Amino acid sequence: MSGLVFPHTFVPWFRAVAPYIHAYRGETFVVGMPGELIAAGKLNAFVQDLAILHAMGIKIVLVHGFRPQVNEQLAAKGQAPRFSHGQRITDAIALDCAQEAAGQLRFEIEAAFSQGLPNTPMANATVRVVSGNFLTARPVGIVDGVDFQHSGLVRKVDSAAIQRAIDIGAIVLLSPFGFSPTGEAFNLSMEDVATSTAIALQADKLLFVCESPGVPEDPSDPESPIDTELALADADRMLASAPPYPAPTDAAFYLRHCAEACRAGVERTHIIPFAVDGALLQEVYTHDGIGTMVVDEKLESLREASSDDVAGIIKLIEPFERDGTLVKRSRTEIERDAELYTVIEHDGVIFGCAALYPYVEAHTAEMAALTVSAEVQGQGDGDRLLKRIEQRAKAMGLDSIFVLTTRTMHWFIKRGFQQVDPEWLPEERKRKYNWDRRSLVLVKKFN
Repeated sequence: MSGLVFPHTFVPWFRAVAPYIHAYRGETFVVGMPGELIAAGKLNAFVQDLAILHAMGIKIVLVHGFRPQVNEQLAAKGQAPRFSHGQRITDAIALDCAQEAAGQLRFEIEAAFSQGLPNTPMANATVRVVSGNFLTARPVGIVDGVDFQHSGLVRKVDSAAIQRAIDIGAIVLLSPFGFSPTGEAFNLSMEDVATSTAIALQADKLLFVCESPGVPEDPSDPESPIDTELALADADRMLASAPPYPAPTDAAFYLRHCAEACRAGVERTHIIPFAVDGALLQEVYTHDGIGTMVVDEKLESLREASSDDVAGIIKLIEPFERDGTLVKRSRTEIERDAELYTVIEHDGVIFGCAALYPYVEAHTAEMAALTVSAEVQGQGDGDRLLKRIEQRAKAMGLDSIFVLTTRTMHWFIKRGFQQVDPEWLPEERKRKYNWDRRSLVLVKKFN
């Protein structure tokens, strides 16, 4: 087994994951799992990934669906499934089939969480699963002349009881069933239950691990790449032109629920493909994820730093100081100069920074510590930082900015910098110039 571990890739990867482990510990995730995931044979691997999230300190509410399982039960009874307005019509036979399917699936899910085979992610895992009557439902009723009979909608979620269960370390498992105050059972949709639960808990994330790969950047192009981060306003515009009752394989089917949860205060909602092994882990623990994340506002921000960002800046620049790309700076120096830094932050993690040290009398400033995390290089963040630094320098009334570099000369020259002799430097900076390091001095003059 040890022969399969490569320190030169594993160690940097594990360190890159650490900020997300810290950020999400103690947070609440509501995960929607359609019956299609189970029918595709993905349950065991998916449960293992959920157990890893749980071990990392994430509080989990799992909502399962059962569309194909109910259809299978109906077929066994010689009945055809009936749908209208994008929802199942649940007669007495369909209700019986739904109850049978739910019982069988809950048994399979709880069994999957109970496994502890050696050499699997479940080894030494102790995961307690709690389920119960946490949902109060109301009937859909008659819509456009169609009687939905035993189909229902979520009326209320017992969020206090769910919160108590996840606070003691259990995973709460919800089936798409609810009961009226008179004890009548209603068949609900997994999507409605997951969305309503996430809103009631004010969960940190709502994640649908589903048939859809996510929302394409260009919905009209089948080959379009997935949009990894979608603002709520853009989601609303996309839904306005979508069909009113899309199929579950259509991204708009889940996007509608994501947008609803975002509008009601759930900060991040996700559409993730279960067809990709480990999709849940990739979405949660990598920068860009693998599906689509819907947010009320873009999570990536370019802003000036504060003293609260010092630890993040140090963590970002340390690897580049070790390999000699950057001159080493002490924590005291960075704390003192924090307000001189500009940072790029994504979802609470700093991925880029640059500092601006002005020499007002010489009408110039040094741009120092320009750094972009290796995880996201090549996505234009360096250009965004340079542009912001230029804006800050111009706002100070300066005529130019300069950099000292030993390895990235060509990057700066492509962006309008020109090499000058170190004697060009302002006198104060010249006194601190390290002649042994022999850094090149590059200047960009403003028009």
